[in-house]
Amino acid sequence: MNPHARQPTSIKSLTKSLWINRNLIWQMAKREVIGRYKGSALGLAWSFFNPVFMLVIYTFVFSEIFKSRWNGLEANESKTQFAFVIFVGMIVLNFVTEVLNRAPNIVIANVNYVKKVVFPIEILPIVTIVAALFHSLISLLVLITAFFIFNNYLNWTIIFLPFVLLPMVVLIIGLAWFLASLGTFIRDVGQSIGIATTVMMFLSPVFYPLAAVPERFRPFILANPPTFIIEQARDVIIWGRLPNWPGLFGYLGVSIFVAWIGYAWFQKTRKGFADVL
Repeated sequence: MNPHARQPTSIKSLTKSLWINRNLIWQMAKREVIGRYKGSALGLAWSFFNPVFMLVIYTFVFSEIFKSRWNGLEANESKTQFAFVIFVGMIVLNFVTEVLNRAPNIVIANVNYVKKVVFPIEILPIVTIVAALFHSLISLLVLITAFFIFNNYLNWTIIFLPFVLLPMVVLIIGLAWFLASLGTFIRDVGQSIGIATTVMMFLSPVFYPLAAVPERFRPFILANPPTFIIEQARDVIIWGRLPNWPGLFGYLGVSIFVAWIGYAWFQKTRKGFADVL
């Protein structure tokens, strides 16, 4: 395979590559997850304890120190429920920011793979996303378990959670491909993304309800990609409401388009990676 040859950019070629390399993606993602905890006494168990500790901290800080309330919660259920509401938002936001912050350096950190002619480097952002999804799923497991323990029930609408999260995952895949390429040529991208994700955090309704945002500022909050998914995830997990299906399908359509653009950009620019590394 000639590294300077034109790379395929079609959805068909992408699907074929992901299927052929599915085992490689899984093994690399597993190695990345295990490597994060290498050398620690508890090892992989930290992936479970970290979200547990965070949930306990959220519950204590917002119920005992700030004594915060969330619209729609009764006074007698606000302590733990408020923490659950925030934790849902943090799970979504943490997934997005983890991938976006790492994306600009994905190619740079794997220069040995880039210079191997036969290695499918288009899977590198996917590996990062799979590893991030692992930690998000552990956090969701902690959330759902705690929700059941404190409430003695689970909302049946939780079965729709995968459909709620799917459009966001597809969108982040596209952005990861784009940033992985751009960050290889322009090293300042990594620093600017850190600022952008910080702004994204404050523009996401994690620590405040969307209804509390003044009307004149609400369009900026709604334009923030995590906002809609955070609200929908809360609906199916916390409030027991059905998802906004038209909104999700529209979000998915845009996400697929962004993913294809990101993949096409990555494939068209990959031939120059080795020259700048």
